[in-house]
Amino acid sequence: MITATDLSLDRGAKNLIKSSSFTIHPNHKVGLVGSNGCGKSSLFAALLGDLTPDAGDLSMPTSWDIATVRQETPSLERSALDYVMDGDKEFRQLEHDLEQARIMDNGNLEATIINQIDTINGYSLPARAGELLHGLGFLQSQLANPVKDFSGGWRMRLNLAQALISRADLLLLDEPTNHLDLDAVIWLQRWLKRFTGTLVLISHDRDFLDTVIGQILHIEHQQAKLYSGNYTSFERQRREHLAQQDAQYQKQQKEAAHLTAFVDRFRAKASKAKQAQSRLKRLEKLPDLAPAHVDSQFTFSFEQPESLPYPLLSLKESQCGYPKSDHGEQVTILNDVGLTLVPGSRIGLLGRNGAGKSTLIKSLAGDIALLNGERYCAQELKIGYFSQHQLEQLHMASSPVDHILRAKPALGEPQARTFLGKFGFSGDQPLEPVTNMSGGEKARLVLALIVLEKPQLLLLDEPTNHLDLEMRQALVMALQDFEGAIILIAHDRFLLESCVDEFYLVANGQVSDFSGDIDDYQQWLNDDKKQAVKSIKSEQQNSDKGLDKKQLRQQQAELRKKSAPLRKEADKLEKKIHQWQEELTKVEALLSDSEVYQADRKVELTDLLKTQGRLKSDIEDNEMEWLDLAEQIEEMMSV
Repeated sequence: MITATDLSLDRGAKNLIKSSSFTIHPNHKVGLVGSNGCGKSSLFAALLGDLTPDAGDLSMPTSWDIATVRQETPSLERSALDYVMDGDKEFRQLEHDLEQARIMDNGNLEATIINQIDTINGYSLPARAGELLHGLGFLQSQLANPVKDFSGGWRMRLNLAQALISRADLLLLDEPTNHLDLDAVIWLQRWLKRFTGTLVLISHDRDFLDTVIGQILHIEHQQAKLYSGNYTSFERQRREHLAQQDAQYQKQQKEAAHLTAFVDRFRAKASKAKQAQSRLKRLEKLPDLAPAHVDSQFTFSFEQPESLPYPLLSLKESQCGYPKSDHGEQVTILNDVGLTLVPGSRIGLLGRNGAGKSTLIKSLAGDIALLNGERYCAQELKIGYFSQHQLEQLHMASSPVDHILRAKPALGEPQARTFLGKFGFSGDQPLEPVTNMSGGEKARLVLALIVLEKPQLLLLDEPTNHLDLEMRQALVMALQDFEGAIILIAHDRFLLESCVDEFYLVANGQVSDFSGDIDDYQQWLNDDKKQAVKSIKSEQQNSDKGLDKKQLRQQQAELRKKSAPLRKEADKLEKKIHQWQEELTKVEALLSDSEVYQADRKVELTDLLKTQGRLKSDIEDNEMEWLDLAEQIEEMMSV
């Protein structure tokens, strides 16, 4: 287990965590939350041994293997698949030892190492690495590509896959969803739910936290406190705690005022001097309670636009993509796009990575010209466009105040600072250069500049990247009150479900209405994946027609051999599920007997209900894992 005893962590002169104690038990999944700069990353550094506690103790078993996502990726010639497999260090060491044993022609040692590799399921490692990469959005054709060919965001996905495959005892993940789209986030949720080690996860995605974790470690006012339950449960417990704290504070303030009034009134009277002195001592001994802070530091909202034309913006029979390059090649991404945005439109875009969601938003914003078709834009339309590109276009040497005054010179510095205060810029922060700001602070500044313009249309491409939970909640509240139109791309499920009324699906070069919700979209992803596997299998069968029967048998035998470890694991799960199903049938038969609900059999009933709940949960989790294995086997056999 991980044990913190009176732990204190500092960074420079700043106290981050003071005298905090908590225990994280093996195999527990813990969400680490708190405002930006509160000490979450420093606690990770302490767990990794890169930061020494300034006081107290932070301990864990010395035998534990720890995995985390590397922040830098060297420009390697190594293939993506091999790079991810490097995350299983034990396998790579055994692989090296096996090669040495063969060079020495040591048959006994070779047999021992082969058995060790089999014990850790090493021969299924390429298949498992492929599954991770597919889940994170890589195409089969990209697995052999060298690491150096991938962009920064895709390299971060490679680093994430490398950490996930490590079989670590402790997995430390810091904002793993920042570089993922919704599809990959949904897949990662399922993967982490099945992870059997200890997980500590920093995330500002409340739905992701609710789905994955079972405890919250919250850092606030230099204290780290552990709560049981998911993020929603934590919020409820914290509200109750703050309400109690506020009640105690108000009671204390009332008592202090009463004591102070008595002392001030009778201090000079000899007959009351002892009583006054006694009350003064009582006043000094009152515990140092602070008022409860329940309000967010973020208080912004979108102001009423000066006008709301109808329609705001539309595309008709449009072709979206990129114009001819130097080589004369035109890249078409979307065809025959028809979309009309009016005040009150609240649209979420769904679709796989690379399907064209960002291309559509850029076309709507006018960042890229249409290849064909018509774009109608109301004459007085102001568009608030947010993307990661906007963060890169900030003037690094300028301050937030400079940016605001450049956009609205008439405001003046005091008003600009007051306005920025609504976005969490306090003290001297509004005057510091952007180059020193974090990703979250830059995102808040871009949002502030958008709000300043009073737009009628918001085009938001992953606006919550780098934003903490409080700022995300403030953005949700502001968007819910916005009277214009919204088009939103997000991997934050809570943001999507809270702020949009309809979904559009971007897939296969088309943009179409999607009648379902996020759960239906998840089912669509599963169905689409199965359809793709069937297509690959059909193509394979057609190509196999040119092979003779002997070649086909050899090919099928090789595929069966490769998939054998996965089949073995799937068979084990199937047997477990069958056994649990039989137990559940017996338990539910007992629960169907009305006699068990008699008062004198309360203990028996409680045990039966607990057993029923546990069995249902075990069956559900393992059926999901079995389905994943079945899909892997099907994909492998179709190659």
